[in-house]
Amino acid sequence: MINQLILVLNCGSSSIKFVIIDPKKNIKYISGIAECLNIKNSCIKWKFHNTSINKVFLKSKSSHKEALIFIINNILKKNKKIFKKIIGIGHRIVHGGINLNKSIIINNEVLKKIKDSIIFAPLHNPSHLIGIYETKKLFPNLSNKQVAVFDTNFYKNMPKISYLYAIPYLMYKKHGIRRYGAHGISHNYVIYQASKILKKSLKKSNFISCHLGNGGSISAIKNGICIDTSMGLTPLEGLVMGTRSGDIDPSIIFYLNKKLNMSINEIEILLTKKSGLLGLTNITSDLKYIENNYFNNKIFKRAIDIYCYRLSKYIGSYSVLMKNKIDALIFTGGIGENSSMVRLLTLKKLKILGFKIDKEKNLITNSKKNGIITTDKSRIAIVISTDEEIMIAKETLRLII
Repeated sequence: MINQLILVLNCGSSSIKFVIIDPKKNIKYISGIAECLNIKNSCIKWKFHNTSINKVFLKSKSSHKEALIFIINNILKKNKKIFKKIIGIGHRIVHGGINLNKSIIINNEVLKKIKDSIIFAPLHNPSHLIGIYETKKLFPNLSNKQVAVFDTNFYKNMPKISYLYAIPYLMYKKHGIRRYGAHGISHNYVIYQASKILKKSLKKSNFISCHLGNGGSISAIKNGICIDTSMGLTPLEGLVMGTRSGDIDPSIIFYLNKKLNMSINEIEILLTKKSGLLGLTNITSDLKYIENNYFNNKIFKRAIDIYCYRLSKYIGSYSVLMKNKIDALIFTGGIGENSSMVRLLTLKKLKILGFKIDKEKNLITNSKKNGIITTDKSRIAIVISTDEEIMIAKETLRLII
């Protein structure tokens, strides 16, 4: 019997993930993704429960609005029994700014605050707003049953020594300039799953969680609470990412502006859309492609080596911060779950912390997703497949009933 269902939308800069979930039974009835939006080869892939994957190509450079209309009218409505059971819509929002630090039912005031926070997440919040505006039109009966779930919620209890920058304090007090973090929904999910696997109370657990995808972040969790994270005011700070630079000397911006006559807009595009793995290879941001050519192309080898070097530096520094009391190192996200090479190269640099990778387990986990990838005598490193949609659905149900 199908119970009350939640539609979860995660509208990214060039994609839309959509899922219809029973949050009480953790059952996904329909799930899919619209990819390459606003660029060539726009398409949608989806499946009903455990059926085979369906795929359709949209017109080239289809917009988020066009994709959403197709998803609602040509996929979700096709199964009337499921569609009519939707009682709420949960939206993943990357950044809530200084004023939104908990999940909340969306109204005009919330919409304004999400819009005001675009400057903190310029690649994400505009797409989130499109998702909200369009679903309000497509689901007029659920206009007061739409919920915003923020990645930044996870970091609201970080200490000031972690989230303040060494700039005039007034910049924080007056303008909210501080470290906010991102990927919080994912980090929250995987540390909960890790505590279950280790059969240890989350409130007594210490983890270092690595969410590695096109964007990447790492968080230090002490007694179930995040005490530090790599992403900052925006999702640009921290690790090397697909097209984002991560940490750089801020003076690079002055140099690009004064010496190369680049505008602030050009610099923003360079650091957010043309850097990271794409910038290092000058070819692609696709880590799988780079990984496949690791041994026969020195440019690709160098890119992955830099990626893993930066990741290992963060893990090492967070282990010191936590006095080396780590119950498990967690890998999640598209790269964290699927790249055995990244995990191997990173853990090789962390032998001093007691990590000894089991090469066979590390390879098997690529297909089985969840699993410990270290030896029996090693400190634990574990791969956990993230599920942000389940977390969003549960939060949505909690607020609307």
